[in-house]
Amino acid sequence: MKLEKSSDYFLFFHLSRRLPPRATIHRRNKPNPVSSQNCPQSNTSLLNFTTQFVMVQHQLRGSFSIINDCSFRVSEFDMLPGSSHVHWWGALGDNYENLTSGFVISDEQLNTTTYKNDTFTVNLMKNITWDQIRVVSVWDTSMSSDFGHVLLQNSEEIPPDPSNSSLEIHQEPTMFENCKVLSDTYRLRWTLREDKNVIDIGLEGAIGIQNYMAFGWTEPNREHDHMLNADVAFTGFTEEGVPFSDDYYITKYSECIKNENGQFEGVCPDFRYNHSDSDSDSDPNSDSVNNTNLVYGHRKDGVSFIRYQRPLKSVDKKYDWDIDVNTERTCIWALGLIKPPDSIRPFYLPQNHGKTFGHVHINVSGRVNDCFGPLDAEEKEDQELVIANQKEPLIVTSGPSLHYPNPPNPSKVLYINKKQTPVLRVERGVPVKFSIQAGHDVAFYVTSDPLGGNATVRNASETVYVGGPTAQGVQSDPQELLWSPDRNTPDQVYYQSVFTQKMGWKVEVVDGGLNDMYKNSVLLDDQQVNFFWTLSEKSISIAARAEKKSGYLAVGFGSEMENSFAYVGWIDLNGSGRVDTYWIDGMNAQSLHPTNENLTYVRCKSESGVITLEFTRPLDPNCDPKTRPECNNIIEPTTPVKLIWAMGAKWSAGHLTQSNMHSVKSSKPVRVSLIRGSAEAEEDLRPVLAVHGFMMFLAWGILLPGGILAARYTKHLTGDIWFKIHVYSQYSGLAITFLGLLFAIAELRAFHLESLHVKFGILTILTGCIQPVNAYFRPKKPANENLSFKRAIWEFVHSYTGRSAIVMGIAALISGMKQLGNRYDDKNTIGLTWALIIWVGLCGLTVLYLEYMEQKRRRESESGLGGNWVLGNGEDEDADLLGNGNGNHREKESESERMEIQLEPVSGRYTVI
Repeated sequence: MKLEKSSDYFLFFHLSRRLPPRATIHRRNKPNPVSSQNCPQSNTSLLNFTTQFVMVQHQLRGSFSIINDCSFRVSEFDMLPGSSHVHWWGALGDNYENLTSGFVISDEQLNTTTYKNDTFTVNLMKNITWDQIRVVSVWDTSMSSDFGHVLLQNSEEIPPDPSNSSLEIHQEPTMFENCKVLSDTYRLRWTLREDKNVIDIGLEGAIGIQNYMAFGWTEPNREHDHMLNADVAFTGFTEEGVPFSDDYYITKYSECIKNENGQFEGVCPDFRYNHSDSDSDSDPNSDSVNNTNLVYGHRKDGVSFIRYQRPLKSVDKKYDWDIDVNTERTCIWALGLIKPPDSIRPFYLPQNHGKTFGHVHINVSGRVNDCFGPLDAEEKEDQELVIANQKEPLIVTSGPSLHYPNPPNPSKVLYINKKQTPVLRVERGVPVKFSIQAGHDVAFYVTSDPLGGNATVRNASETVYVGGPTAQGVQSDPQELLWSPDRNTPDQVYYQSVFTQKMGWKVEVVDGGLNDMYKNSVLLDDQQVNFFWTLSEKSISIAARAEKKSGYLAVGFGSEMENSFAYVGWIDLNGSGRVDTYWIDGMNAQSLHPTNENLTYVRCKSESGVITLEFTRPLDPNCDPKTRPECNNIIEPTTPVKLIWAMGAKWSAGHLTQSNMHSVKSSKPVRVSLIRGSAEAEEDLRPVLAVHGFMMFLAWGILLPGGILAARYTKHLTGDIWFKIHVYSQYSGLAITFLGLLFAIAELRAFHLESLHVKFGILTILTGCIQPVNAYFRPKKPANENLSFKRAIWEFVHSYTGRSAIVMGIAALISGMKQLGNRYDDKNTIGLTWALIIWVGLCGLTVLYLEYMEQKRRRESESGLGGNWVLGNGEDEDADLLGNGNGNHREKESESERMEIQLEPVSGRYTVI
């Protein structure tokens, strides 16, 4: 595999975008012979200079040569139609500043037809000379757009070849000596360099960006089953738009799998076969394994182009076939969908090619050129699409330019919702909110001018719909901007910067869509999927739209893929939209079980690769859960639902395989309140909430119960130990309770009473606070043993209020653990909950044991009868629970009132006086 090696060419790939691909010009007007004859041929150092066009847009290719001081010739010229404002353009350099400040160099315009391998001569204007020009470009003046250009270098800059009067020829990576049509949308180009033991191959396809292009040599002398034992190059683009080219070998008509013997088989990268005996992935870019070397790649006008090299005679004799340049060989080709790398397969996996494959007979040393004109893709726009949502602001930032749709461009461009210069779609009548965070040097505005940068400076007229020089901000201090497109807003406008041209791109203004059809909408995790819904009495209407291109979109009800219900939207082979439902009970394709939910108003469509699905379902399936798993998929509007999502390259209606597994998914579930129309992401357990839980356990699981036990079972001990333990533990427990409550409120930045845990907690705290107040106002215990009515009532209330507070405190602890488990989906909370229950059980057993010992002690005591509700037995009943030291005072009073006893011996006996 060569994923990493592809990234080695990433810099070259992006730098090459500054040098637009070779331009192809088609000029059917004959040159002016008079002008050519009267033009001198000796006043320029660029005489006979020949080079090739750098392709930028419109599939422009061709060769350029200077004939004389005032004309040049264009040959083998291809170009897709442009506007009526395309001219020959001169500039002093190929960078943004020089190209945009260039000038028209010829009166001859390029017409709006397609140029197909044309040759023609172009005359310069009378006042234009070659020493004024360093770059010749095919330029659209209305969009300041470069279709393609050539760089001119004179003889002083490059030493001439002594054997030839012409200068060195510079070859562009898009130019080859040979070209063969493989299908209406797929072409093979190659240049043989036998002296260097390499062949340069170019694959060119009018395909989607999620598709691969494959080409390779079959096993020599194989007359059928050409795919088996074939040596194939598999090429395409990563999700980031980086080109790659990998060396594959085919041993079986299947995806790359490891068999029961631990050996890889199927359509696998060469490096897999060499390292089948090891679970570790050795370097996939080893030259002895991967002999397909990426040279260049681009994606323009909906056409993918990859150039790579491979040796004619390879050092890898097991998985590469040598190419005999003098023999015609059978080659195979295919187009299909790519499955990106995942944890199981760390390489790009070609999916089934369907009907887009074939074989061809090629002699690489022969001359072939049957490619007449450029490839023309039906879908030329590869830009990301961002659809404005009334409830979610559009985050406008700035960043480096990597794939600007209208080169040349400045080095910094606008991003919307982290996507570089996407097409922005808004709806008439739906307010759009922008959060401007692009910097103080970028003033955002929406304008009718496609270039922006204050059109009045160019003496051009424009209409400004929103924004202006003051619409600027940074992340720490964003500027809010509100725009409401109306029926008078044109179908297409542009978002741009006031200070710099060409930083933004198109705004599509459409009539009502999903935002108007559904009452509520939220963005799911990673802002990659929009979820819409409308609740009715017995049903819910749901829609989901992806924010990136994919082969299918899946939305699941659950915290993770396992044990969730999923709705999958995809486009079948007939081009029809489908929505399928599944119950998932595992982590592989075999764990996805189709269900038969009662879905109505089902729709699914793909727009520029972006999937949108819609359906309506009952809130309660109203069927037997024992017979059908989907009967458990009940939606309770009052309970927040957890939503996850996934996307992949391919889905199928029949038997599911690993190819149906996702290539990208949500990192966390999102809790959506269907009634409120709001959402919050599932989060990891916050440390402050963990501290809150520990403090509440310390207070209501240890200190407060311990204080009650001390008052009940330690009165028989000497001194006032029971009193100190009881008072200090109650005070400490209440203090820790209030501190823990403040921690939770500060962390959650709110105080909601909806949850059962909060209700238990508040009730527990209120009951706990009653106790010290109750103790302060307790009636004095009478000197005799008969309790007054008030004292009896107080003891009863104080006793059972305290016990009730402890019971509610334990309920609050257990409900709190359950809420943490539900909120954060933390399986550890289950173990902690059981640990808490066991702790409560042990405390209960301890109370039973202490109560038994207390009753036994009372029976053995001379004054054993006469129980009390809270304070127990003995002379300390009148201790002041809120005073400090009252216990000692009572003890001294009791000692002064004791009966004096003298013992004297009388006739061998003691007499009591």
